[in-house]
Amino acid sequence: MTGYIVQRVLLMFPTIFLVVTLTFALMHIVPGDAVLAQIEEGTNLRPEQMELMRERLGLDKPLYVQYAEWLWGLLKFDAGVSLFTGRPVIDQLLRAIPISIELIIFSQILSISIAIPVGVFSAIKQDTWLDYLLRTTSIAMLAAPSFWIATLVIIFGAYWFLWAPPIGYVPFWEDPITNLKQLFLPSAIIGLNGSATKMRMTRSTVLEVLRQDYVRTARAKGLSETMVLVRHVMKNALIPVITIWGASIAGLVNGSIIIENIFGLPGVGRSMITAINNSDMTQLQINVLFYGFGIMVINLIVDISYTWFDPRVRYS
Repeated sequence: MTGYIVQRVLLMFPTIFLVVTLTFALMHIVPGDAVLAQIEEGTNLRPEQMELMRERLGLDKPLYVQYAEWLWGLLKFDAGVSLFTGRPVIDQLLRAIPISIELIIFSQILSISIAIPVGVFSAIKQDTWLDYLLRTTSIAMLAAPSFWIATLVIIFGAYWFLWAPPIGYVPFWEDPITNLKQLFLPSAIIGLNGSATKMRMTRSTVLEVLRQDYVRTARAKGLSETMVLVRHVMKNALIPVITIWGASIAGLVNGSIIIENIFGLPGVGRSMITAINNSDMTQLQINVLFYGFGIMVINLIVDISYTWFDPRVRYS
């Protein structure tokens, strides 16, 4: 097991290098000019003035030189300064990371708390009216994009109840109640949308495991239905659900980027949108790397968790 973890961690390094290289290349392919983004509308600058600004920002150097300098800076944990604000991009990222992580954790806790019990209940009540109701609800949740639901919540809340979500962000350790008020609604929207796939997968895998011979044997021995579900069904049925959960992280990242902007949460997603609008390639690059590295870590955790859910799984 330890050898497998070490091997997986070592294999992450070439993947990280590939992600770094692709991120740098893509950031220089997308349209936009950091110099023009800093110029106020209606301001006319001579070509030599714009070249001086590009030289100050380091954009006049060849791409391979910019790439080498950026890569060397990453090795020293120095990703450079923002092309728009002139501040270190690492500082902005570190301020935004706790907000995005808290949003993702809350939404996943809610998603799993809903998906697994409802999926199991739907499997137990197969082909009853409750099963059809839950399956229809999951399809509706899957079909409705999170940004659409968030927009409707804000519009109807303001129109019918004269209510608006809290603006800004207060850290949990400063004011837990205000923090939960600010994050509950966006977390719920992301979590409900993400629970639909997990709920349907849980139902399918539980139904499949319930038909296995060892489950029939457990029932024949006189074990209660609860004991059969907990000890013999759930661990085997949850392995595909864990796989789906890991694969859905990329979609969760996309949803959190949009939700952060809708609810005004200053997380990594909102920082990315601001960087795109300002053609701030330096800030955008480090944000994309953060999400890429996070997805790789989640995939590693998912692979390792298989051995806990199914002792038959062994890594050599």
